[in-house]
Amino acid sequence: MTRALFSAYGEGMARTILTIAGVVLAIWLVLTIIGALMSMLKLFFFIGFVAVVVYLAVTLISKSSRNR
Repeated sequence: MTRALFSAYGEGMARTILTIAGVVLAIWLVLTIIGALMSMLKLFFFIGFVAVVVYLAVTLISKSSRNR
């Protein structure tokens, strides 16, 4: 009798622990993906900002050399 009770209790606890571990891992995965996406967007923003600065510098230099 006690062996059957322990077996049923152990299975329930194992299922609960695995469910909690699965939820924690899922949350960790979602946060990791969000962090990677934000990092990628920041990188693209920085590359775009540098491209705009270079474009403006080239445009200003070409206009100033045309006026001479």
